[in-house]
Amino acid sequence: MTTTATTGERPRLRADAVRNRERIIAAAREVFVEHGVEASLDLIARRAGVGNATLYRHFADRAELIRHVTLFVLGRLADRAEAARAEEPDAFHALRRFVHAAVDERVGALCSLFAEAVDPTHPDHIAASERLDRGIEELMAAARASGQLRSDIAVGDVMVALAQLTRPLPGKDIEVFDQFAHRHVQLFLDGLMAPARSELPGKAATLEELRRHKCGG
Repeated sequence: MTTTATTGERPRLRADAVRNRERIIAAAREVFVEHGVEASLDLIARRAGVGNATLYRHFADRAELIRHVTLFVLGRLADRAEAARAEEPDAFHALRRFVHAAVDERVGALCSLFAEAVDPTHPDHIAASERLDRGIEELMAAARASGQLRSDIAVGDVMVALAQLTRPLPGKDIEVFDQFAHRHVQLFLDGLMAPARSELPGKAATLEELRRHKCGG
């Protein structure tokens, strides 16, 4: 009989272990946003309601934890893009719904925090990024086909704006800043609607250019 040892697969986690792992990742996301990527792992364990030993049993070091938080956020964003596309009959409303969901995920804060801490060439990161890219591309293509999205906008433009508009101001309470982020993102979305009210300088930002500049920041 084939065993885990011979196939190289990880053993299946028990349900309680899966819950602990999910709590640690969710707590780490919150703590990193509030205190930065050098935040105490002890604080993350306490926020998750687990012991330090449990945290280190799931994640060997800070770098591994950061990678999994990044994958968690990318996955949630992709889920939200796909749900908006499937559930909203109006194509621009679907795009609007996704962008506001990205604000709730605090992508601006996480993007700037993880820009130097995540290996963009890791296969898991590439797969998660490509899934999210496809989701956003489909939202924008549908909004463009409906005649509601101006034609001189690309995915990179949306991602740069999200990274900038959802990046908390120094010394500001993150919950208070979220309210302003939604207002400013709504103004940005109004500017995406067709017909265009002005000619944009430069050219639309591609995903390749965005990756080279690490989230546009």
